[in-house]
Amino acid sequence: MKPFTTFALLAALAATPQLHADATGWLNWRGPSQTGASAEKALPSDLQPGKELWTYEIQGAGTPVIADGLLYAFGFYGEKGEDTQEALLCLDAVTGEKKWEHRFSDYISDVVYNRYGIGAPIVDPETRNVYLQTSNGRCVAFTRDGKQLWEISLIEEYGRLTFPNGRTGSPAVFGDLVIFHCVTANWGLTGPAADRFYAFDKITGEPVWDSTPGIRPVDSSFALPVFAKLGGHDVFYAGGGDGNVYGVDARTGKPLWRFPVSAGGVNSQVILLGNDKLVAVHGAENLDASTTGRMVCIKIPTTYPDGKEPLVLGKDAEVWRSDDITAFTSSPVLAEGKLYTTIATGELLCNDPETGKTLWRKKLAPDQIHASPTYGDGKLYVPFFDGHFYVVEPGDTGAEVLSEVKLTENCLGAPAIWEGKVYLFTKSKIHCWGVKEGKYFTVKNTPKPEPGEITQLQIIPNEFALKPGDSETFKVFGLDQYGNRVKEVTPESWEAFIPPSAQVKAKVDASFKDSTLTAGPDAQLSAGAFKATFDGMSATTRGRVVAGPGYSEDFEDIELSMDSPEGEKVNFPPLPWLGARIKWYVLEKDGSKVLANRLDNVLFQRTMNFFGHVDESDYVLQADVCTDGNRRIMSSVGLVNQRYLIALVGNSQILEVSSNYERVSQSVKFKITPNTWYTLKTHVKPNGDGTGTVFAKVWPREDDEPEAWTIEVPVKHCHPNGAPAVFAFSPQAQKRVYVDNIKLESAK
Repeated sequence: MKPFTTFALLAALAATPQLHADATGWLNWRGPSQTGASAEKALPSDLQPGKELWTYEIQGAGTPVIADGLLYAFGFYGEKGEDTQEALLCLDAVTGEKKWEHRFSDYISDVVYNRYGIGAPIVDPETRNVYLQTSNGRCVAFTRDGKQLWEISLIEEYGRLTFPNGRTGSPAVFGDLVIFHCVTANWGLTGPAADRFYAFDKITGEPVWDSTPGIRPVDSSFALPVFAKLGGHDVFYAGGGDGNVYGVDARTGKPLWRFPVSAGGVNSQVILLGNDKLVAVHGAENLDASTTGRMVCIKIPTTYPDGKEPLVLGKDAEVWRSDDITAFTSSPVLAEGKLYTTIATGELLCNDPETGKTLWRKKLAPDQIHASPTYGDGKLYVPFFDGHFYVVEPGDTGAEVLSEVKLTENCLGAPAIWEGKVYLFTKSKIHCWGVKEGKYFTVKNTPKPEPGEITQLQIIPNEFALKPGDSETFKVFGLDQYGNRVKEVTPESWEAFIPPSAQVKAKVDASFKDSTLTAGPDAQLSAGAFKATFDGMSATTRGRVVAGPGYSEDFEDIELSMDSPEGEKVNFPPLPWLGARIKWYVLEKDGSKVLANRLDNVLFQRTMNFFGHVDESDYVLQADVCTDGNRRIMSSVGLVNQRYLIALVGNSQILEVSSNYERVSQSVKFKITPNTWYTLKTHVKPNGDGTGTVFAKVWPREDDEPEAWTIEVPVKHCHPNGAPAVFAFSPQAQKRVYVDNIKLESAK
């Protein structure tokens, strides 16, 4: 391999597929080359606290991005409690003056305090719009002026799982799409939990495709896709929570190949070496050894795979490996023909990308978590978790420290570079060093390819959820063989579609007129797919009719036609419930058919499953609930109403209201007897001024409903809407909970 010179870096910048158009700057956390490297000159070498151009106080753990003089950052405010809110912040990149800000309250997630803001926004170079995924999976789009375009709640609409670490990484923007990376347990074929990518129309927020390129995940992953060309197709490469590195078609979501790397998640961003190799690094247990951590170079396919199933690359695809590198989440930098990485032991390493050989290593800190280096003007800007921030000049055999900054707060992000300035986001503030008047290297827009003949169709939205009485209008695009949009077409027909391999022969209780699907006012909970046909080609969309006011479920119409591993007669809960079929059974108890959580997988000892629409507000949700157990151990059972969890916690003998345990959590004592049915009634009342009250009452099922609420919780930042759900927590998967007679009614 020839040395990757500055000229080669500029060529790589220019060849990066459609990452640039009108806007210029550090548009995503890895910079314009997707390698963590900048082509700028005259960058500062002596960085000292107190000598910044400016600082701005906000807590965070990611990387700011800059577009046309505006800096966008993802952080959070507040100490532990209800005042803790994440924020998308816009500042003047030269002065640090605040232009606008939007704050977001966490809801029904597992994120613990101080694990917020671990990610970055991204700017679309064409529209200058800004995109972000918050810690609990709220995906938002804003204009450069701060006007919100759309919002998607992945947790309520696609069954996204949340994790205490709160890591979200960054969305990716490509062409007409914005792509989010997460673990979901949706419904139907995507019901089993998996690491997935979801692509939405960047203007409307409508879902375009989803992709499940790997196997069952063992971790969450927040790796940012790296885009490239493959046989005329636009593709991306990324690590996943199942320990694989994937290749995926960027325009259609088709999984192309995967390479098993580790027994844990691959969270670092991959580095492309030309068009036939990539480098990945991880910090988990290796698949073929008892050691942890490895950097590996993979020979990737150079022709587009045409098979229905993705290729699984074997050992022969490995070019080289380096087993002395353990990087859990830090991403490598490719610059000047070298790979630079910070590893778990606090060392900065330089590796030859051709052979993987470690050329030198320099100890700079006791350890490293998350933070990654950035390269520019012949220097490496290297933050470490312990708050040390170094400017290092790398050489062939070693490195010289030009500057050492001792900050008082942790560093978990990567530096950003723009117009002679270096930006660093720490756990308490954003720092900016450099000169006010700098020069940015601009890349001319890569022209969009001319589309060819239509060879396939794509329906938008590719997934939908309707309440009774709702409608959805679809667009159908003709795509060429490479997935480029040719034009919108008018289908000759729409019809219900049941795949031959479908285990459940289900249909949606809704009908088409032209390209508009309508669920009648009395439409029943249902799920299925529809097929559009045009000029001998077809494509499908799938969706659900979900619960609205007036919905009730007593499970009596569900036939118990299966045998559980315990030998019980059971069946699955309703198909439209998100992620419920692998976590719940319907079975017989106390002479009735009821819902019971499954105990055959300890990973699902805690489950929350949505069955209604995310736009619901000011409703009353009620159900009969019961927990198995004894005086030593019981489980928790409850309901989710408008993004608040109201649960009977058996082990604590309380009725508890929470949003996120670290944010909103209040309770009252309530005696809970095992194997006794109670009726739980809930209501969230917004006051119209941003505040509200969560109401709940509980009583033995055989008694009359009490007049007074058992608990009333005033909230300062009331969630304005949210989908209804059922909840169960069985510690160590020991004791079941049961739910019956669900009722959803409007409170208005």
